[in-house]
Amino acid sequence: MAEETVSDRNSDPHMNVAFQGQFGAYSHLACREGLPEYNPLPCRTFEDAFAAVNEGLAGRAMIPIENSLAGRVADIHHLIPTSEQYIIGEHFQPVNHQLMAPQGANLSDIKEVHSHIHALPQCRKLIRELGIEPVVHADTAGACEMIAEKGDPTLAAIGSPLAAEIYNLQILQKNVQDISNNVTRFIILARERITPHPKDGDAMTTIVFQVRSVPASLYKTLGGFATANINITKLESYIEPGSFEQAQFYADFEGHPEDQRVAWALEEAQFFCTRMQILGTYPRNSFRHGESTQYKAPHVKG
Repeated sequence: MAEETVSDRNSDPHMNVAFQGQFGAYSHLACREGLPEYNPLPCRTFEDAFAAVNEGLAGRAMIPIENSLAGRVADIHHLIPTSEQYIIGEHFQPVNHQLMAPQGANLSDIKEVHSHIHALPQCRKLIRELGIEPVVHADTAGACEMIAEKGDPTLAAIGSPLAAEIYNLQILQKNVQDISNNVTRFIILARERITPHPKDGDAMTTIVFQVRSVPASLYKTLGGFATANINITKLESYIEPGSFEQAQFYADFEGHPEDQRVAWALEEAQFFCTRMQILGTYPRNSFRHGESTQYKAPHVKG
């Protein structure tokens, strides 16, 4: 069934990239397109993917952090700061859903469609037009595998084109998502901190911080970024487990900590924070200005 299996991986574990899910998942597709020189290592949970890197089973992890339609991926903001890993890159993966069924099936015979809880609502128009019953699965690739194993021509799945290839399914209709600009942003993690040189090109930096529990502390923390004309592209708050007193914040911004204006903004911010952690500085993906999505490894500072 699957031409790419665990046994196909290179004997060097450093050349494995861990991802959550099974072969054919969109995270697998992100590994193939974002880190094509690495061998995909499927993991049952996000925790398992982080552990694979920490235990030396993989040199990289490809982790989804947000989707343009569904929003942020749950739990990732809590897992990254304690993972003992660093963000070294980002990858933007277009999500193009395919309607697939066993070989020889006809579109008019389909009665049920199986997929992930987020994928099915993204294809409401097709499901309504065909008058078929949506059935929720834990993940898209698992639904595709189940459809392939059953071989029932009345059952279909929604998943990636890679899943159709791996599980030998026939694509009945391509790109069935309601909205075309469905993109998932992934971050690439490693045990070592790999920071591009400030002159290597445009960089992104990701931080998590906790502000003092006083009025206007967030406003004051961000004031230095505004004064230095630094663009914050993402800012999200989440509560520290077990506490409702102080919020934590996850932020992505354009710039390198060794740039004078960024260094000044970070120094200014720390006056109003009880904690700040730089999760990584990495090349800004060209997808942000409309070019290729493939991650390019930075030069390691000597």
